[in-house]
Amino acid sequence: MELPAPLRQGVERLLENVPLATLKQAAKTLSDRYRAELRDGRLHMAQEVAVQAYLATRLPATYAAVRASLDALSDAKPGFQPRSLLDVGAGPGTVLWATTDLWPNLEQAVLFEASTAVRKVGEALAADAIAARTRWLAGDATIDLAAIEPADLVTCAYVLDEIVPASLPKLIARLWQLTGDTLLVVEPGTPAGWQRILAVRRQLIEAGAHVLAPCPHQAPCPLAPPDWCHFSRRVARSRLHRLTKDADVPWEDEKFIYVAASRDGPTSNQARVLAPPKSGSGKVLLKLCQEDGTATERLFTKRDGADFKLARRLDWGDRLDKTSI
Repeated sequence: MELPAPLRQGVERLLENVPLATLKQAAKTLSDRYRAELRDGRLHMAQEVAVQAYLATRLPATYAAVRASLDALSDAKPGFQPRSLLDVGAGPGTVLWATTDLWPNLEQAVLFEASTAVRKVGEALAADAIAARTRWLAGDATIDLAAIEPADLVTCAYVLDEIVPASLPKLIARLWQLTGDTLLVVEPGTPAGWQRILAVRRQLIEAGAHVLAPCPHQAPCPLAPPDWCHFSRRVARSRLHRLTKDADVPWEDEKFIYVAASRDGPTSNQARVLAPPKSGSGKVLLKLCQEDGTATERLFTKRDGADFKLARRLDWGDRLDKTSI
């Protein structure tokens, strides 16, 4: 997956005069903060150089994860056509770009972001490139959402790992109050990220929400540590991306986990592939999260005919079409 051309070109313009050594050091500092999930009261991207490092090394990956999550949401609820977006912890507008790429008729968007440096860059990237009426707001997501208006689609991506755990239930409750139709929360695909998503999922179900994706059920997650639910998208690395990270491979795999919940239920519940399929000669083994709330492995062979052909086409994160199998 690659960034939309206007976004990629905008990033290149913003970074063309930034020294490579500066980007490398800032990227390392940013990566260390993300990996350690530091909650020291400082924003990960409080300084302009940190934002530049994010654009060079993290934006493509977070965009891919968000876009994949939105695709799963749309697949589970194909009639959904949001007219308004509220993105809390918007960064440089990653969700905005992914949303308008999927739903170009989006009419308005409110982007809530604490960092002045990030908002400045986000506004510059979106200017004359995003058709939706866009408004950027400053503030702390845990205390400053009182005056915000509801939106059809509310999103919060790669944000919860920066927030003190005790503040999360109140934040999620407010996000759900602001959700006119559907809420999407995306986190890094780590065991800790999965645990945060599980807590969000439980709270939303208790509040009356219907889980759209990735789960095909409302039951407790059937996975138990050391296993955990997550997905992956392969991301193309630009030349600058490779140079900044001293990487030889022209791609990387971004692991992520998400939950999409709606005021209405999905149009259908279908099992989801929870791991890379294991293929062999004339067979494919799928790890599935099923509609009854269980997880299982299911083997398909050539003897299964059309079902085998369908199973062979599925990838990690796809839904199993129960009308065919």
